[in-house]
Amino acid sequence: MVNQKKITIKDIANVLNISPAAVSKALHDDPRISAKTKAEVKKVAKQLNYQPNHLASALRKGKSNLVGVIVPRTNSNFFSSVIQNIEEVLNKEGYNIIITQSNESYKKECSNIDTLLFTQVDGIIASMANETTDLAYYEKIKSKGIPLILFDRGENDLNVDYIGINDYDSSHMIVEHLINQGCKRIAHIGGYKRTRIFNNRIRGYIDAIKKHHLPLDEELLLESSLTTEDGRDKMMQLLDLKHRPDAVYVAGDYAALGALQVLNEQNIAVPNEIALVGFGNEPFTAMLTPTVSSIDQHSIEIGKQAALTFLERVKNPDYKQTLNKIILDAELIVRDSSNIKKD
Repeated sequence: MVNQKKITIKDIANVLNISPAAVSKALHDDPRISAKTKAEVKKVAKQLNYQPNHLASALRKGKSNLVGVIVPRTNSNFFSSVIQNIEEVLNKEGYNIIITQSNESYKKECSNIDTLLFTQVDGIIASMANETTDLAYYEKIKSKGIPLILFDRGENDLNVDYIGINDYDSSHMIVEHLINQGCKRIAHIGGYKRTRIFNNRIRGYIDAIKKHHLPLDEELLLESSLTTEDGRDKMMQLLDLKHRPDAVYVAGDYAALGALQVLNEQNIAVPNEIALVGFGNEPFTAMLTPTVSSIDQHSIEIGKQAALTFLERVKNPDYKQTLNKIILDAELIVRDSSNIKKD
C-alpha cells in the first residue's frame, strides 16, 4: 500500500495561488479574509482531504483543548464510569480527552505521562498504578505548570487536587457490619499498604477489629494485587488455616469474585459459614450466586468533580491559591453474601 502524502496548508495555497498565511487565516475565519476566499479555501481543503495539525496548532496557541486521563485499567466499571463522567463535563466546555491505561505498571504510567506531555495536553487527571512509589514523573507534570488532578489513588506528598472516598471509614463500616452479623474472626484480603488508599483500608480494618476487642491475627491480614487470581489464591490460603475465618473482607471486587469462586467450589456456605464483602460495587456483584455485598465508590460524582476541578484551575486564576480535596462518604450495599440469616 502506497502511503499518501499528507496535505498541508502550502498545498492548498499552491492550488489557489495565494499565500499559506492567507489559507491559515481563511481556515480560522479571520475577518480580514473575504467570504469568497474563505469559501474557496474550505472547498479546496475538503477536496484535498486536508487534516489540520492539532499538535502544531497547540504549540502555536499554547492550548490544545485536550485533557489526558490516566487509569490503572479500563475494564473496571468504576474507572470506565469515572472516565465517562469526566468526558461528559469536559465535552460541554469544548475539551476532548485522551485516555491511557497503566495496567498497574509504573513503567507504562511514566510512558503515558511522557506521551500526554508531548501532545501538549492542557491538564492531566490520573489514578495511580499499584506499582507507583516514585513520584518524579508526577512532579514533572507540576513543574510544567500543567493542572494535575488525582482521583481514587493519589499521594498526599504531591500536594495536588484530589477526589476520592473515605477509604478508612468505608473499611471500618464493612468490619462493623460483619461484626453486627455475628462474625468474630474476620480476614482482610487487601491491596498493598504502600498505596495510600489500600493502607487506609487496612488501617480501618485494624482499628475496627481493635475497637470491638476481637483478636488481630496477622495470618488473617493478606496483601495482594487484588486480581481475580489473587482472590482465589488468598482465599485458599485462608481456608488452609487451622482456624478458618468466619468472614472475609476483600478490598476489590475482582479479588472478591475469585474468593467466591473458591468458596463455591469447596461447597462452603456463603454467608452462613463464611461471609464475604467486596469493594467497588462492580455490576457483576449483583449477578453472582450469592450476590456480593460491596462498597459503592460514587464513580459518577468522582468523575464530575475531577472535571470541574480542572475547569476551575484553567478558568479562575484565584483558584490556584487553594487545593481542592473532595472526600466523599461511600455507601455499603448489603447483599446476600454477608446477610446472615439469624435463627
